Amino acid sequence: MPERGLPPDSDFDLRTRAALDRAFEPGAPPASLLRKAPPLWTRRGFQRGALALLLTGGGAGVAMAQRPPSLVRHAIDHEYLERSLRGSLMEPAQMLERIGLRGARELPGFVQLLRPCDLDGHLAYHLTTFFEKSGMVTLFAFDQPVDLRDGEGWWNNIFWQVLRSQDQQPLVLLARQKKTLAMAEAALHGGTAVAPG
Repeated sequence: MPERGLPPDSDFDLRTRAALDRAFEPGAPPASLLRKAPPLWTRRGFQRGALALLLTGGGAGVAMAQRPPSLVRHAIDHEYLERSLRGSLMEPAQMLERIGLRGARELPGFVQLLRPCDLDGHLAYHLTTFFEKSGMVTLFAFDQPVDLRDGEGWWNNIFWQVLRSQDQQPLVLLARQKKTLAMAEAALHGGTAVAPG
């Protein structure tokens, strides 16, 4: 029965409707007419999420690759805890021997802290000294041989460097400025003490 306001079906309409009824089975439309969901990897949200995950993983990998050795990380933590300590709890000659400057009469820079300490189960000799126009540097020398390769980097807002003394023993240097490390390295390898102040 035609709805109100619409003209009655013409013969053409009736024939077309009859032809369509024969072409398709009554019920669900054929699958070829339905929209197919795109594969998961072609969806924009999935692509953005995968890219974010990839970048985060890559960034974490780079950060972990730049991570200093465990002993250096412990030295950075130790230096942070003892940053405000001052004093001399050992003879300077002992420290000069540990850092390979047996012939020198005084320690490089203006000494702030000189003491033995425990660093991750290793006996370490802690020297914090000040270099004019560059800043503070902390040096750790070890009583027993430790497995540290030479290297440098930046971690936890501190520049660090592992280098060899004149006796080929590893030394750990920590400073807030890179030029302070360079000045300390020059003082250690030059064998001459940089005058304080």
